[in-house]
Amino acid sequence: MSSLSYARIIVDRAIHRELDYLVPAAFAEKIGVGSRVRVPFRDKTALGTVVAMLDESTAKGLKPIESVLGNKPVLSAKLLELARWMSNYYCCPIETVMRSLLPQVIRRGEIGWRKQLFVSLARPATAEDIEKLRKRAPRQAELLAAIANMTAPMPAAELLRQTSLDNQTLRALVKRGFAEVREEAVVRDPHGGEQFVATTDIAMNEEQTAALRIIETALDHPETHPPILLHGVTGSGKTEVYLQAIRGALARQRTAIVLVPEISLTPQTVERFKSRFSVAHDSVAVLHSHLSEGERHDEWHKIHSGRAQIVIGARSAVFAPLENLGLIVVDEEHETSYKQEEAPRYHARDVAIVRGKMENCVTLLGSATPSLESYYNTTTGKYRLATLTQRVDQCQMPLIRIIDLRQERRKEKAITILADKLRAAITERLEKREQTILFLNRRGFSTSLLCRNCGEARDCPNCSVALTFHRDHARLSCHLCGHSAAVPKKCPACGQDALIFSGFGTEQVEATVAHLFPRAVVRRMDADSMTRKDAYRETLRAFRSGKIDILVGTQMIAKGLHFPNVTLVGIINADLALHLPDFRAGERTFQLLTQVAGRAGRGEAPGEVFVQTYTPFSPSIQFARHHDFAGYFQQEIEFRERCDFPPFKHVVLITVRSEHETRASFSAETLARRLKEALPQEFALSPPAPAPLQKLQGQFRFHILLRGQAIMRLSRLIRGTLDKLPFPEDVTVAVDVDPYQLL
Repeated sequence: MSSLSYARIIVDRAIHRELDYLVPAAFAEKIGVGSRVRVPFRDKTALGTVVAMLDESTAKGLKPIESVLGNKPVLSAKLLELARWMSNYYCCPIETVMRSLLPQVIRRGEIGWRKQLFVSLARPATAEDIEKLRKRAPRQAELLAAIANMTAPMPAAELLRQTSLDNQTLRALVKRGFAEVREEAVVRDPHGGEQFVATTDIAMNEEQTAALRIIETALDHPETHPPILLHGVTGSGKTEVYLQAIRGALARQRTAIVLVPEISLTPQTVERFKSRFSVAHDSVAVLHSHLSEGERHDEWHKIHSGRAQIVIGARSAVFAPLENLGLIVVDEEHETSYKQEEAPRYHARDVAIVRGKMENCVTLLGSATPSLESYYNTTTGKYRLATLTQRVDQCQMPLIRIIDLRQERRKEKAITILADKLRAAITERLEKREQTILFLNRRGFSTSLLCRNCGEARDCPNCSVALTFHRDHARLSCHLCGHSAAVPKKCPACGQDALIFSGFGTEQVEATVAHLFPRAVVRRMDADSMTRKDAYRETLRAFRSGKIDILVGTQMIAKGLHFPNVTLVGIINADLALHLPDFRAGERTFQLLTQVAGRAGRGEAPGEVFVQTYTPFSPSIQFARHHDFAGYFQQEIEFRERCDFPPFKHVVLITVRSEHETRASFSAETLARRLKEALPQEFALSPPAPAPLQKLQGQFRFHILLRGQAIMRLSRLIRGTLDKLPFPEDVTVAVDVDPYQLL
């Protein structure tokens, strides 16, 4: 029998296959499934991940592994099993999935703590020692005096920067035996050393206690318990249930992951979790997109090394390398930001449920407005339902008033930003020193630039959308591809000086509100104003402390934030997402209105919500007005069943795109024809059609929509068809399983 051993490796290259390599005897003890390695690949070297250890291999001319990174595997066997499931389910190559499992800084091979040189005194230095040294080496004496004044070891780089001296001087002091330089591991803190005040568990009401009991029963018997959906109205204390459930998991020597949907939730969420578990400050790790590479590396390593027992983060935190996982919480489980829009196009909630099954842990989904799919699963017994129908502390649900913008327009003969009733309500709140949130689902100052003469809009040359005017930079921008252009003096189409700005965005709402209420402090929160790393945290902190009277914002202020002094919420235009060509448009509008309304009346004073709309009798708006999720669910589920949409059938969206419209169209038609030949009758195939947003980032796009129940089988048939079909070099095909955007 051969004494040689082999490793099967997925190389970080798009080659769509796994390769075998020899394991040198020197690496036999430190290599295993999940190890990161450097291997010879073609004429160069490449990094890769070991996915299997083999006693024999049929491949010829195998090369040996060059090096092993780190002292232990970076991925567990369970995470690799999850990667294979994702590859099959989401119809994408395994190496594409592997990219999502590890942060880029770890994939590059930087495994282990960052080391830094620290300086301290090697022996006491008297004033006489320093004076004696000053006569022979004044620069060394100056540095020695600085080191003698230090109260603790200091990073060498910082010491030399403060004293304006160099490494040569420091080395000379070390040689004389006065100074000592030691290498130490340094952890970069994404919260800048912020101290969190310890908090204790809050006494819960009957509904919360009952929900926690269901979760704790599941923690004791995770192998037999289905995922749990915690359906609680806004302000019902879902976060407190999460916190005490996590304490229950820790008491059972298990770890926990908490997923939050938006980066704007992270500062407030992190603060609550770090404060509750502040006894072991290091036990909470944070993973999200606003971390620097160094912070991301250190937070990931804190998890990988076992120091962290709780991980909080956005979508990709579902892959956190925690061992002995006991609980995964998916807060605001309905949120579309859990769906990744580039390959692998996974949904973090669905991946969390699959990981929960594989790791034998409890998956807890929470929302005031659950997705139709999740709520439907509770009616079939696939999920267990726990409900919270009351707000904590007996706070009342806010009163929602509908303002018909059609009537306002007849009165004012122009587009209304703030109706009279909403203006009066804001004035009343300012007099009472209460706070207001104004929500608009659109960035920028104006929606578009129109010509009064010929009706032409100033469109993006790369995308099928109008450019948005941003007053701060006095330029037109495309929010899809980033294209920017100067504002023309005359219409490029007809040459007339008849250009007008049409519609409005958050910038214009902010400017209008500041003009109408000059004594109020008005701030805006959207993707344009929150570009700095700490901007979210600073703005939310200022708002919570009462320094801001009116907060204008987009989706990032819509969910999860808790401000007891907010008694008024104004929704400027509820229709913006309602009429999109997408079967989820109504559901999204209902969820958004309910979530935004939920920011009001969370303290002692009652809350009020004004919804401005041109379609006041839309079911989404009326059911949201009455806080009637059950009624909305019943109506929407009937529509979904009639049309064979989720949760009754899975949907797969294939997008074919190219800079050349004819090539994209021809490729889409060819692919649809081949799919029709390959697919059994049980799968429905819609003919290829131009995407609603036909041109995006300079490329023409065509859609093919498929529906069916056996999704694994459908994914396999699609992958097989694509593998056999050669496409032109400039044609790209993307497969999106369970899509959340049909534009």
